Amino acid sequence: MNNINRRNFFKISAGAVIGMTVGGVSLRAFAAEPVKLDDPLAAAMKYTHKSEKADQKCANCNLIQGEDGQEWRPCAIFPGKLVAAEGWCSAWVKKV
Repeated sequence: MNNINRRNFFKISAGAVIGMTVGGVSLRAFAAEPVKLDDPLAAAMKYTHKSEKADQKCANCNLIQGEDGQEWRPCAIFPGKLVAAEGWCSAWVKKV
């Protein structure tokens, strides 16, 4: 008979939950697609793939996520979508 006590059960369960969560986040990052300019939220936020303001780009916005240096990155404003590092929208906030 398998002898799994309560403590081991919780360790295994916690590990499985953490593994599924981290795996899910990674898969969503790879499955994300760029924001389309005709997307209703993008239109409402006046999103553009190329900023017309020299000092305001998605790359230096506080809402952008992911690692610096990537051409397309996740953004808190557009869940499940990627924005261009050179892009801009009306929600731009200077990175601190």
